[in-house]
Amino acid sequence: MEALEKSEETVSNHSQKLAGTVNWGTATVIGVFAGLFYGGSKEASASVSKDAEVMLKLGSTPDKREQYRMMRDAMEKRFIRVTRGSIVGGVRLGLFTATFCGIQNLLAEKRGVHDVFNVVGAGSATAATFGLIMPGSLPWRARNVMLGAVLGAALGFPFGWAHLKLVEKANEGNLSAHPDSDQREARSGVGAAIERLEENLNK
Repeated sequence: MEALEKSEETVSNHSQKLAGTVNWGTATVIGVFAGLFYGGSKEASASVSKDAEVMLKLGSTPDKREQYRMMRDAMEKRFIRVTRGSIVGGVRLGLFTATFCGIQNLLAEKRGVHDVFNVVGAGSATAATFGLIMPGSLPWRARNVMLGAVLGAALGFPFGWAHLKLVEKANEGNLSAHPDSDQREARSGVGAAIERLEENLNK
């Protein structure tokens, strides 16, 4: 029975997350969809000037077949540009979000505490990594790494501090709304299995 109780404590300790840590999968999915929307809308807005050029060419072309061909080509090119922009934007922002949240959760797990320094470290490491993989010469990449590390840390500190403050306020609101919630014992699946085993042994 003592071994079962120890295993239950181990499961509960591993399953418990630190307050303020984000869900890696959820954040990655949100980043992918946000990148898809941003990349597609950016390419769509950039296509407005090209559509205006096509309309000018249509006005100077009397042949109906040629007008139809030009319109079809313009629509196909616009669709390809918007689709490519959406895919590229989704992949880039999804990778950035996944890397940032993964490093942040890894630092929180290794340090045993989730504070603003985890956000600063994750932002600096993520920005430096993306600066390294950008195209260009080796000195240009080294410059991007240093600049990304500094900017990632500088932007991560205020955003991380604001995020942790919001989490603290939310936790305080939950405790004030449910003052007796911390005194209730949560019965996990392992605990229920142990109780059923004890009942069978007592019969």
